[in-house]
Amino acid sequence: MEWIQNQTTTGRISTIENGADPREPRQPGKWDLRSLLGNAEVVAALGSGLLMLVAWLTSQWSEPVSIVMYVISYAVGGWVKAKEGVETLLKERDLDVNLLMIAAAMGAASIGYWNEGAMLIFIFALSGALESYTMERSRKDISSLMELQPETALRIEKGEMVPVSINLLEIGDLILVKPGELIPADGKIYRGSSTVNQASITGESVPVDKSVGDEVFTGTLNGEGVLYIEVTQSAESTLFAKIIRLVEEAESEVPASQRFIKRFESIYARVVVVATLALIVLATPVLGWDWDTTFYKAMVFLVVASPCALVSSIMPAMLSAISNRARKGVLFKGGAHIENMARTSVVAFDKTGTLTLGAPVVTDFIADEGWDRKELLGISASIERMSKHPLAMAIVDSAQKEGALLVQAENGQSITGWGMQAEIEGITWKIGKSDILDLSAGTQPLGNEAPPQDENLGVIRENRQYWLSVRNKMESEGKTVSVILKGDHIVGMIALQDAVRPQAALAVRRLQQLGIKVAMLTGDRKATAEVIAKQSGVDMVFSDLLPEDKVSHIKELRAQYGHVVMVGDGVNDAPALATATVGIGMGVSGSGTALEVADAVLMNDNIDEIAGTIKLARRVQRIVKQNMIFAIAVILTLIAANFLQGVALPLGVIGHEGSTILVILNGLRLLRSGR
Repeated sequence: MEWIQNQTTTGRISTIENGADPREPRQPGKWDLRSLLGNAEVVAALGSGLLMLVAWLTSQWSEPVSIVMYVISYAVGGWVKAKEGVETLLKERDLDVNLLMIAAAMGAASIGYWNEGAMLIFIFALSGALESYTMERSRKDISSLMELQPETALRIEKGEMVPVSINLLEIGDLILVKPGELIPADGKIYRGSSTVNQASITGESVPVDKSVGDEVFTGTLNGEGVLYIEVTQSAESTLFAKIIRLVEEAESEVPASQRFIKRFESIYARVVVVATLALIVLATPVLGWDWDTTFYKAMVFLVVASPCALVSSIMPAMLSAISNRARKGVLFKGGAHIENMARTSVVAFDKTGTLTLGAPVVTDFIADEGWDRKELLGISASIERMSKHPLAMAIVDSAQKEGALLVQAENGQSITGWGMQAEIEGITWKIGKSDILDLSAGTQPLGNEAPPQDENLGVIRENRQYWLSVRNKMESEGKTVSVILKGDHIVGMIALQDAVRPQAALAVRRLQQLGIKVAMLTGDRKATAEVIAKQSGVDMVFSDLLPEDKVSHIKELRAQYGHVVMVGDGVNDAPALATATVGIGMGVSGSGTALEVADAVLMNDNIDEIAGTIKLARRVQRIVKQNMIFAIAVILTLIAANFLQGVALPLGVIGHEGSTILVILNGLRLLRSGR
């Protein structure tokens, strides 16, 4: 690291001179005419419309030329939909609306209604292109940061800057990031300070000041300072990589309502085809219509009865909502979870790292008589450095700041739901919850271990009242208390405190305003939990919980209230996240396991976005219902009008395809929806 000390870090390096990439993170969510016209389907639809207009004008002086232009118009506008329809027919042995529309257009042309058929192709292609563009836009809003992944990094090796692939970076490597460059790896700042634009990861619009010891993430943009970063995650374990996996899941998952519509479309398309054929065969002998009238009405029926608007009622709205939330730093793994979130009755929060910042600090360290405080702190940190729990990391941090000597600990293991144990010089040490003070013979304090008997409690029995009074006092102040055991004897007590997130109380209040009950689930003792609950304003508190207890409470809440959203960040929250109707993981502080199990992720850890997301999900539900009712009403009205007094094919096309465009546009309103 001596080489770094000799480098000039006070001045600013020119991004041009040093070949930096000055790209700004893309700001998604804005309607862009250039990107709209860059969509191939949109261009084909507009080209079809232009050719239709030319063909209509040409028909005034040359019918053959006009027909040629109409044929080209049909081909340009209908090629994509015809291809999709034929593929569905050949591969899945099924019919869809694409084939119905192409058949109706060809039928219209066969009886001389070239312009009406071309109009049908044009509007159908335009509505399809609009829906396709919506899906593309939504995916881009979620995955635009994938384009920002750097391919190389400047690794410092023996005083030299060596360009290497980011896949070759290892934990502990030191890299240099120049001003204006994208940060190539998750890590901590070793030297330097700068502002970092994290919009691509967390959705924060304002750059964040970063200095020594602060975390930085792959794909975020360095400002005007030079940063030396120590790599803390391998390429496949970065927050960036986790987001990419989330995006892949979001693209493949389809909500239950859309799956139902797809099945319905298949059956309905067959019914429409059979009904059209029956009309062609039976109308003349039964109703006395002439052939031209029969075929014309059959083509109108084929157009107006097709379920295009119904099929388009759901996904544009869902994708718009997913896109909207992505810009707010909330990533969903699919539309199904938006659908489920609309029904939320209870939101359950984990405490540490979720309602609180998850960065506790040691406030009190009490050593028993005869023990040196600093020595005992060093022993405690030697055991706790084997754990990644926030409380353990706080103890290690405290020991390092005080200069306590850390010793070699062996056979370290986690005691599920309680704490840690390890051996130092052949003696077993344990650090964990102070609930051991409340135990009597026959109870089970340390996870799955056999309970200690009264005769083995030693100092626990002798000094129990003293330690109880100390613990109760600290817990009344909202502190989390752990005990240190040498063998079966308590030799010390540690108190830690975690600050409640600044937005926690507002987030809880906004949920309650939506009629949602808020619960807190924690492994902390009741006294500590109630202090945090009072500060945040939650309705229900469940304390002293093991991971399996959290699962039980989620099940009980679901049985009592209905749909439950669980919000958590740790490995111990994963079972509860999986049990809830919708599990939400914390993106910045969350564990890999929690993020894999979760159905949605708060990329900026901003729990205040949960209420806005539920509100948006409910709006999605309303818009989908509006779309479906409107689509069905238009179909029934046009069918009835066609048989009762007749509908001109152009009007049928405009009515049917117009309703499709309207339901898509109604769904697109969610792109602009705020909280």
